[in-house]
Amino acid sequence: MSDTVPIEHPARLRSGDFTEADEPLRLFAAWFEEAKRAEPSDPEAMALATVDAAGMPNVRMVLLKGFDERGFVFYSNEESQKGRELAANPKASLAFHWKSLRRQVRLRGAVAAVSAAEADAYFASRPRSSQIGAWASRQSSPLESRYAFEKAIALKAAQFAVGPVPRPPFWVGYRIAPTVMEFWHERLFRLHDRIEFRRAAVGEAWTKTRLYP
Repeated sequence: MSDTVPIEHPARLRSGDFTEADEPLRLFAAWFEEAKRAEPSDPEAMALATVDAAGMPNVRMVLLKGFDERGFVFYSNEESQKGRELAANPKASLAFHWKSLRRQVRLRGAVAAVSAAEADAYFASRPRSSQIGAWASRQSSPLESRYAFEKAIALKAAQFAVGPVPRPPFWVGYRIAPTVMEFWHERLFRLHDRIEFRRAAVGEAWTKTRLYP
Protein backbone atom coordinates (compact mmCIF):
# COMPACT_ATOMS: atom_id res chain seq x y z
CA MET A 1 0.00 0.00 0.00
CA SER A 2 1.39 3.36 -0.97
CA ASP A 3 0.90 5.34 2.23
CA THR A 4 0.66 2.66 4.90
CA VAL A 5 4.00 2.03 6.55
CA PRO A 6 4.40 -0.69 9.21
CA ILE A 7 5.23 0.77 12.59
CA GLU A 8 8.88 0.54 13.54
CA HIS A 9 9.42 -1.23 16.81
CA PRO A 10 12.23 -1.08 19.37
CA ALA A 11 14.57 -3.90 20.33
CA ARG A 12 13.08 -7.36 20.01
CA LEU A 13 10.53 -8.14 22.71
CA ARG A 14 11.20 -11.61 24.07
CA SER A 15 8.28 -13.95 24.70
CA GLY A 16 8.53 -13.46 28.44
CA ASP A 17 8.64 -9.65 28.59
CA PHE A 18 5.77 -8.52 26.36
CA THR A 19 3.76 -7.58 29.47
CA GLU A 20 6.21 -4.70 29.98
CA ALA A 21 5.08 -3.02 26.74
CA ASP A 22 3.04 0.16 27.20
CA GLU A 23 1.90 0.71 23.60
CA PRO A 24 -0.03 -1.98 21.69
CA LEU A 25 0.70 -1.05 18.06
CA ARG A 26 4.45 -1.36 18.45
CA LEU A 27 3.96 -4.59 20.36
CA PHE A 28 1.80 -5.90 17.51
CA ALA A 29 4.49 -4.91 15.00
CA ALA A 30 7.08 -6.89 16.97
CA TRP A 31 4.85 -9.96 17.20
CA PHE A 32 3.88 -9.73 13.53
CA GLU A 33 7.52 -9.67 12.45
CA GLU A 34 8.13 -12.82 14.48
CA ALA A 35 5.01 -14.45 13.02
CA LYS A 36 6.21 -13.77 9.47
CA ARG A 37 9.32 -15.78 10.24
CA ALA A 38 7.62 -18.56 12.22
CA GLU A 39 4.27 -19.25 10.56
CA PRO A 40 4.42 -21.72 7.64
CA SER A 41 1.46 -20.15 5.84
CA ASP A 42 -0.35 -16.80 5.84
CA PRO A 43 0.85 -15.07 9.03
CA GLU A 44 -1.31 -12.15 7.90
CA ALA A 45 -4.52 -14.23 8.13
CA MET A 46 -7.05 -12.82 10.57
CA ALA A 47 -10.61 -13.62 11.58
CA LEU A 48 -12.97 -10.73 10.85
CA ALA A 49 -16.25 -10.57 12.80
CA THR A 50 -19.21 -8.39 11.80
CA VAL A 51 -22.93 -8.49 12.65
CA ASP A 52 -26.00 -8.52 10.42
CA ALA A 53 -29.17 -6.46 10.74
CA ALA A 54 -30.58 -8.90 13.30
CA GLY A 55 -27.45 -8.75 15.43
CA MET A 56 -26.32 -12.23 14.37
CA PRO A 57 -22.53 -12.38 14.17
CA ASN A 58 -20.58 -13.49 11.11
CA VAL A 59 -16.91 -14.41 11.10
CA ARG A 60 -14.55 -15.26 8.23
CA MET A 61 -10.84 -15.23 7.46
CA VAL A 62 -9.37 -12.28 5.55
CA LEU A 63 -5.82 -11.07 4.99
CA LEU A 64 -4.15 -8.09 6.64
CA LYS A 65 -2.79 -5.81 3.92
CA GLY A 66 -1.25 -3.08 6.02
CA PHE A 67 -1.31 -1.44 9.42
CA ASP A 68 -0.05 1.72 11.04
CA GLU A 69 -1.17 4.14 13.74
CA ARG A 70 -4.45 4.69 11.83
CA GLY A 71 -5.50 1.05 11.97
CA PHE A 72 -5.54 -2.35 10.25
CA VAL A 73 -6.45 -2.63 6.56
CA PHE A 74 -8.06 -5.34 4.44
CA TYR A 75 -9.80 -5.30 1.05
CA SER A 76 -13.07 -6.75 -0.17
CA ASN A 77 -16.11 -6.32 -2.39
CA GLU A 78 -18.41 -3.78 -0.75
CA GLU A 79 -21.40 -5.65 -2.19
CA SER A 80 -20.41 -8.84 -0.34
CA GLN A 81 -22.07 -9.92 2.90
CA LYS A 82 -19.27 -8.40 4.97
CA GLY A 83 -19.44 -5.19 2.93
CA ARG A 84 -23.19 -4.85 3.43
CA GLU A 85 -22.85 -5.54 7.14
CA LEU A 86 -20.07 -2.99 7.55
CA ALA A 87 -22.11 -0.40 5.66
CA ALA A 88 -24.98 -0.89 8.12
CA ASN A 89 -22.83 -1.18 11.24
CA PRO A 90 -19.28 0.10 10.69
CA LYS A 91 -17.71 -1.71 13.64
CA ALA A 92 -15.75 -4.96 13.63
CA SER A 93 -13.45 -7.25 15.55
CA LEU A 94 -10.27 -8.99 14.39
CA ALA A 95 -8.38 -11.98 15.79
CA PHE A 96 -4.92 -13.21 14.85
CA HIS A 97 -3.81 -16.66 15.99
CA TRP A 98 -0.18 -17.60 15.43
CA LYS A 99 -0.20 -21.23 16.48
CA SER A 100 3.53 -21.79 16.03
CA LEU A 101 4.23 -18.96 18.49
CA ARG A 102 1.37 -19.83 20.86
CA ARG A 103 0.08 -16.27 20.57
CA GLN A 104 -3.19 -14.51 19.85
CA VAL A 105 -4.12 -10.86 19.32
CA ARG A 106 -7.68 -9.57 19.38
CA LEU A 107 -8.87 -6.05 18.60
CA ARG A 108 -12.10 -4.12 18.17
CA GLY A 109 -12.98 -0.76 16.74
CA ALA A 110 -14.78 1.40 14.21
CA VAL A 111 -14.37 0.76 10.48
CA ALA A 112 -13.94 3.31 7.69
CA ALA A 113 -13.08 3.04 4.02
CA VAL A 114 -9.50 3.76 2.94
CA SER A 115 -9.00 6.52 0.38
CA ALA A 116 -9.60 5.82 -3.31
CA ALA A 117 -5.93 6.55 -3.99
CA GLU A 118 -4.84 4.01 -1.40
CA ALA A 119 -7.20 1.37 -2.80
CA ASP A 120 -6.04 2.11 -6.37
CA ALA A 121 -2.40 1.72 -5.38
CA TYR A 122 -2.93 -1.61 -3.67
CA PHE A 123 -5.15 -2.96 -6.47
CA ALA A 124 -2.46 -2.07 -9.01
CA SER A 125 0.05 -4.17 -7.04
CA ARG A 126 -2.04 -7.35 -7.26
CA PRO A 127 -1.39 -10.08 -9.82
CA ARG A 128 -3.33 -9.49 -13.05
CA SER A 129 -5.33 -12.70 -12.60
CA SER A 130 -6.45 -11.53 -9.16
CA GLN A 131 -7.46 -8.17 -10.61
CA ILE A 132 -9.61 -9.87 -13.26
CA GLY A 133 -11.06 -12.22 -10.65
CA ALA A 134 -12.17 -9.23 -8.60
CA TRP A 135 -14.16 -7.96 -11.59
CA ALA A 136 -15.68 -11.39 -12.32
CA SER A 137 -16.77 -12.33 -8.79
CA ARG A 138 -20.16 -11.21 -7.50
CA GLN A 139 -18.96 -12.01 -4.01
CA SER A 140 -21.50 -13.69 -1.68
CA SER A 141 -24.15 -13.92 -4.45
CA PRO A 142 -25.54 -17.33 -5.47
CA LEU A 143 -23.44 -19.05 -8.17
CA GLU A 144 -25.18 -21.53 -10.45
CA SER A 145 -22.02 -23.44 -11.39
CA ARG A 146 -18.24 -23.27 -11.44
CA TYR A 147 -18.46 -23.05 -15.21
CA ALA A 148 -20.48 -19.83 -14.94
CA PHE A 149 -17.72 -18.29 -12.83
CA GLU A 150 -14.99 -19.43 -15.22
CA LYS A 151 -16.98 -17.97 -18.13
CA ALA A 152 -17.26 -14.64 -16.29
CA ILE A 153 -13.50 -14.67 -15.72
CA ALA A 154 -12.86 -15.36 -19.40
CA LEU A 155 -15.15 -12.51 -20.45
CA LYS A 156 -13.42 -10.06 -18.12
CA ALA A 157 -9.99 -11.27 -19.29
CA ALA A 158 -11.06 -10.50 -22.87
CA GLN A 159 -12.46 -7.10 -21.84
CA PHE A 160 -9.15 -6.13 -20.20
CA ALA A 161 -6.86 -7.87 -22.66
CA VAL A 162 -4.87 -4.71 -23.32
CA GLY A 163 -3.54 -2.22 -20.82
CA PRO A 164 -3.80 -2.08 -17.03
CA VAL A 165 -6.85 -3.46 -15.24
CA PRO A 166 -8.69 -0.64 -13.43
CA ARG A 167 -9.96 -1.11 -9.90
CA PRO A 168 -13.66 -2.07 -9.81
CA PRO A 169 -15.73 0.64 -8.14
CA PHE A 170 -17.12 -1.95 -5.72
CA TRP A 171 -13.67 -3.23 -4.67
CA VAL A 172 -12.67 -1.21 -1.63
CA GLY A 173 -10.41 -1.15 1.38
CA TYR A 174 -11.50 -1.07 5.01
CA ARG A 175 -9.52 0.24 7.96
CA ILE A 176 -10.32 -0.85 11.51
CA ALA A 177 -9.15 1.71 14.06
CA PRO A 178 -8.85 -0.22 17.33
CA THR A 179 -9.92 1.11 20.70
CA VAL A 180 -9.35 -2.27 22.39
CA MET A 181 -6.41 -4.63 21.79
CA GLU A 182 -5.70 -7.81 23.74
CA PHE A 183 -2.49 -9.87 23.63
CA TRP A 184 -2.52 -13.50 24.74
CA HIS A 185 0.48 -15.77 25.19
CA GLU A 186 0.21 -19.44 26.07
CA ARG A 187 1.79 -20.64 29.30
CA LEU A 188 2.12 -24.07 30.88
CA PHE A 189 -0.89 -25.55 32.70
CA ARG A 190 -3.25 -23.03 31.07
CA LEU A 191 -1.74 -20.21 33.17
CA HIS A 192 -1.60 -17.88 30.20
CA ASP A 193 -0.60 -14.22 30.01
CA ARG A 194 -3.29 -11.77 28.88
CA ILE A 195 -2.76 -8.03 28.55
CA GLU A 196 -5.51 -5.68 27.42
CA PHE A 197 -5.00 -2.14 26.09
CA ARG A 198 -7.94 0.31 25.92
CA ARG A 199 -8.44 3.91 24.85
CA ALA A 200 -11.56 6.07 24.83
CA ALA A 201 -11.03 7.17 21.23
CA VAL A 202 -8.46 7.07 18.46
CA GLY A 203 -5.61 9.45 19.26
CA GLU A 204 -6.05 9.23 23.02
CA ALA A 205 -3.73 7.49 25.45
CA TRP A 206 -3.89 3.74 26.01
CA THR A 207 -4.43 2.16 29.41
CA LYS A 208 -3.15 -1.35 30.16
CA THR A 209 -4.70 -4.08 32.28
CA ARG A 210 -3.55 -7.60 33.03
CA LEU A 211 -6.41 -10.11 32.79
CA TYR A 212 -6.90 -13.49 34.34
CA PRO A 213 -6.42 -16.26 31.73
